Amino acid sequence: MKFRRRRAEEPEINLIPFIDVLLVVLIFLMLSTTFNQLTQIQITLPTANTEKQNTAPETLTLTIQADGRYSLNQQAIKATTVADIQAALQSAQIGPQTVLVIAADQNVRHQSVVSAMEAARRSGLSRVTFAAQSSATASNKAADKRSSAK
Repeated sequence: MKFRRRRAEEPEINLIPFIDVLLVVLIFLMLSTTFNQLTQIQITLPTANTEKQNTAPETLTLTIQADGRYSLNQQAIKATTVADIQAALQSAQIGPQTVLVIAADQNVRHQSVVSAMEAARRSGLSRVTFAAQSSATASNKAADKRSSAK
């Protein structure tokens, strides 16, 4: 039996369905952009005739030196425990909006900072922040130390 070789048909890409899909996407994009413009609401906000609050909240600065000594607002305190720090904070007549700034030396033990935070919590201070210096300030201080050492 002799079989004829069929000619291999080359595949065709039918562009009509592709064009139909592109037209649907184009219509969708056109409709969505017009809806986007319709959802913008023009409003005029009311104005308030109040002055800005110029009073800053009261701050307490708790400084922790590298050797673990504490000072509150530049006055040294004898504190070895959390209760001692708490007593010093409570004697400073703190209010509900008082901010405690903890300025700890970079070489201080972690436990000293945690003790200060625990004393602040026990004293009712909920607004606690940490003092830091920018890298530019630190490099300027290092340069000043080098120049004064010479």
